[in-house]
Amino acid sequence: MHHSGQAGWSRIAMLVGMSELETPDPEATALAAAGDDVEETLGELWKQHRRRLLKMVHLRMDPRVKGRVGASDVLQDAYVEVNRRVRDYVANPRMPFFLWLRFITAQQLIALQRRHIGAKKRDVRRQVDAGIPGASTPALVDQLMGGLTTPTQRIAREEQRLQVAAALDQMDADDREILVLRHFEELSNIEAAAELDIKPPAASKRYVRALARMQAILEAVGAGPDASTA
Repeated sequence: MHHSGQAGWSRIAMLVGMSELETPDPEATALAAAGDDVEETLGELWKQHRRRLLKMVHLRMDPRVKGRVGASDVLQDAYVEVNRRVRDYVANPRMPFFLWLRFITAQQLIALQRRHIGAKKRDVRRQVDAGIPGASTPALVDQLMGGLTTPTQRIAREEQRLQVAAALDQMDADDREILVLRHFEELSNIEAAAELDIKPPAASKRYVRALARMQAILEAVGAGPDASTA
């Protein structure tokens, strides 16, 4: 990432209205209270967040890398790094614990992709300055179109898939990213606002707008589940 972790932490602290996390993050507090058992507590917290982290990696992994490595490989590398750095985090938890996990997991994803496909041009649709790769259109289409697993189903709906993909590629970059964060990655409004470097009310408005546009995309092609149920 082109931002240091310290810079990212300060930015998030600013967005939530604190010079530091004056309202203690409960998970950071639990880690601090664990003392010599911090690694055991970390393992339990990691299990609680693993599903969301795995989803983030699935969405943001470059399609050219999928098939060579799995998202679980990224998480395995991330956990090693989290375990190595957890005591530094406990000593200065200026970032909510889940966002810290997500930050390190994204670093590992970027490193893995560089090893396999080299440095690539920044996606112009990405507005977040943390350097996290944007969600791939194929991954988003798979999420929106649901469980189409048989060859017959996929062939029958290929035209719809192409239409949804084209519409997603034409979405405003800000709308697309808030949609990924809130609807697919299941971040809270505060977490999404921190990632986008905007105030929570602006993030909320942006999400409502983006969700409506996604709903319109699906209705236009008669595809996928009702997006408003997320």
